[in-house]
Amino acid sequence: MELVQVILWLLFGFLILIKGADFLVEGASAVAKRFNISDMIIGLTIVSFGTSAPELVVNIQAAVNGENEVILGNILGSNIFNTCLILGVAGLIYPLVVHKETMLKEFPFSVLIIILLFFLANDAMFIGGDNFLSKFDGIIFLILFFCFLCYVYSSAKASIAKSGEEDAEKIKSLSLPNSVIYIAGGMLGLVYGGELVLENAVFLAEEFGMTKRVIGLTVVAIGTSLPELATSVVAAMKKNSDIAIGNVIGSNIFNILLVLGFSAAVSPHPIHYDVASNFDVYFLFISTVALSVFLFTGTKGKINKAGAMTYFIDRWQAGILFSAVIGYLAFLLMM
Repeated sequence: MELVQVILWLLFGFLILIKGADFLVEGASAVAKRFNISDMIIGLTIVSFGTSAPELVVNIQAAVNGENEVILGNILGSNIFNTCLILGVAGLIYPLVVHKETMLKEFPFSVLIIILLFFLANDAMFIGGDNFLSKFDGIIFLILFFCFLCYVYSSAKASIAKSGEEDAEKIKSLSLPNSVIYIAGGMLGLVYGGELVLENAVFLAEEFGMTKRVIGLTVVAIGTSLPELATSVVAAMKKNSDIAIGNVIGSNIFNILLVLGFSAAVSPHPIHYDVASNFDVYFLFISTVALSVFLFTGTKGKINKAGAMTYFIDRWQAGILFSAVIGYLAFLLMM
């Protein structure tokens, strides 16, 4: 197969993958709405799941095929690009804002699960034996994911009770037959697009002599992060930068707890953890901590319309995040 064909099939796979996620979300949201499920619940579950669906599908197929390096590279790379590239670009467009509750609760939680991933994956360092993520490790992540959903739900309910308004998602009205078509088409798109992405990404890795870890950290991770990038850039251009940073932190938590947890839980074999991935975990940890520090040192002390304190990341700080991920990419490609 010619290299140009491989790249075109890879791009086509990403397109089908992302559109499949959109179709699945629209169809499932319309069905949920028909059963009078709250817009808030739909937003917290179906819509939030949609942006992580590309990573989840690619990882499940990689787990079935035994491509463990792609699994870890996809998750770690996606979270690194979410934190540095997406927030860097969005922050350069318009200063990022985050509410005090998000900063004091969700940021620390996102840091803690990175630390947990490090401890669970590095068996040789702490208890001896081989480094791997077992089914039991996956179940731990999934339990924490359920706890996180409960927290988000209770926070959303408290916010509605205080303001009296529900921040509803715009859900397309579809007939039941059309909803079924959207769901079926979305699932087919996810499966087919995921196969194209995985097959052609692995081919590229072999063609250029790159490790599957690096191809997962770069090509696959960037491709599966496109929904978050598009959402955050549009939000920043509309000066809704609190949406941008909320999407990124939520997506990072979803990726580790749901996507990686589910991948480990359903994988026929334990997911082998290459010690080289520790560098990526360190980079993700430092980036997330740096983002938290920027929030404390950037412009702060402003009160929003609801009377809550908000904190900002200034453009120069967003520029540091963007520069860091460019350096990270260059380092990977020179390895």
